[in-house]
This record gives sequence, structure tokens and C-alpha cells, in this order.
Amino acid sequence: MPMREFAERFYKSGKWQRVEKAYKKSVGGLCERCLKHDLITIGEIVHHKIHITPQNIGDPSITMSFDNLELLCRTCHGEVHRRSAPKRYLVDADGKVKTL
Repeated sequence: MPMREFAERFYKSGKWQRVEKAYKKSVGGLCERCLKHDLITIGEIVHHKIHITPQNIGDPSITMSFDNLELLCRTCHGEVHRRSAPKRYLVDADGKVKTL
């Protein structure tokens, strides 16, 4: 099964959705990077600091641990992926990652 299908299944799982909701609540719902610059912005995307790969998608210490999560606004999430992304995918105007 291609990584994209694994990732889609993961992000649609009830377990991830519960972790995502709990993490957003635990950090107060605001973008963590914006807050470091004294900006108040609604956080929308729970980002994995260590990106999910085919090798680690089954590792809950990567996929589900609050230590590996960060709540970001769409702008910050897009910036993270623009800086770190190999050219095999793009970030669209909504901050979502699109594969090429």
C-alpha cells in the first residue's frame, strides 16, 4: 500500500482524531510558533515535528506523542513544509500538503 493511503487512513482514524483534539486543547488552541513571536493566531493543523514516513507510521511515539506534535496556523504549517520539503510535494494555499 502506498504511503499516501497509509497516511490518509491514519489521519482519518478515530484514535488520531482524539489525540489531535486533546493536543489542541492542551495548548490552548493557538499557533505555537506565532505565540513565540507574541502573535495571537488560531492553530488549525497539528503538525508532526518528526514527519511521518513509511518506516515510522506504526510508531506511536512518533505519530501520537504530544512531544512530537505542534499546533500551527496554516501560514506556519505551509512555511514548515516549504522549507523542509523535497520537491516531491507542494503546499497548497490552504496549507495542505499535495503530492506531485
